[in-house]
Amino acid sequence: MTETIKVKELATALNLEIVTGEEEALDRDICTADVSRPGLELTGYFNYYSHDRLQLFGSKEVTFARRMMPEERLMVVRRLCAEDTPALIISRGLDVPDEMVQACNEKQIPILRSTISTSRLLGQITSYLDGRLATRTNVHGVLVDVYGLGVLIQGDSGIGKSETALELIKRGHRLIADDRVDIYKQDDLTLIGEPPKILEHLIEIRGIGIIDVMNLFGASAVRGSMQVQLAVYLEAWAKDKKYDRLGSSDEVVELGEVAIPQIKIPVKTGRNVAIIIEVAAMNFRAKTMGYDATQAFEDRLSQLIEENSAL
Repeated sequence: MTETIKVKELATALNLEIVTGEEEALDRDICTADVSRPGLELTGYFNYYSHDRLQLFGSKEVTFARRMMPEERLMVVRRLCAEDTPALIISRGLDVPDEMVQACNEKQIPILRSTISTSRLLGQITSYLDGRLATRTNVHGVLVDVYGLGVLIQGDSGIGKSETALELIKRGHRLIADDRVDIYKQDDLTLIGEPPKILEHLIEIRGIGIIDVMNLFGASAVRGSMQVQLAVYLEAWAKDKKYDRLGSSDEVVELGEVAIPQIKIPVKTGRNVAIIIEVAAMNFRAKTMGYDATQAFEDRLSQLIEENSAL
């Protein structure tokens, strides 16, 4: 099913002024994050007109339109107002030509206006629509903000994911989503996670039930969304299994067509998993900044071998 949002949602989110448009017009659907600046169309060239996009008018488009004769301006704007055109948007707080208002009222297409520059407005609209219209999938796990790093905690049911997240929250970190995380691609390399509305700020602890994290720990203990940067998989400790002790393995997990670095942590009595995840997050950040403790150890080991060989 194709994601859509209403024009009135966009207007509210970006604080856009509604110049004209009744409730019915504001209920029009936006189906694509692409935005058009109809410069060529104002000259009468409609061969490749993207009529299903938001039409953004900056100072260039408005100035050009004002140099046209009123009858010509009305005719061109009427052609811009297709059945599936969501809205016309004016930047920089510019005055809207009367013919534009007339044509839009005829087709029940709203006109929105912002005081900010065209480039900034275009960026805000595209960023907002990319997030709202992106295809979403959901994964089982807990997403926590640990030192500004989005850590997705996964593992078998009952392994202690929510309890670990609760310990992290008590240690000053923030919950994004528990049990189910809705994820979407912001771009080819960026994955964003957020909670389903029904589970927002909630966490389930076996034996206690559902608790409201924001109610108990305050607004600073939660956040609405977060980039997923590291996946942590909790697995039951097995005596005969060999585990990575140097941190040299570079495992990844595919989530929403994006490869996310993954580490596996064996869980057994006596291990403080929350502290281990904190250290894993700090170590991952150090690696992204260019320092790799594993490589440093291997360099020291190689140097020691060379020194002993020279004796």
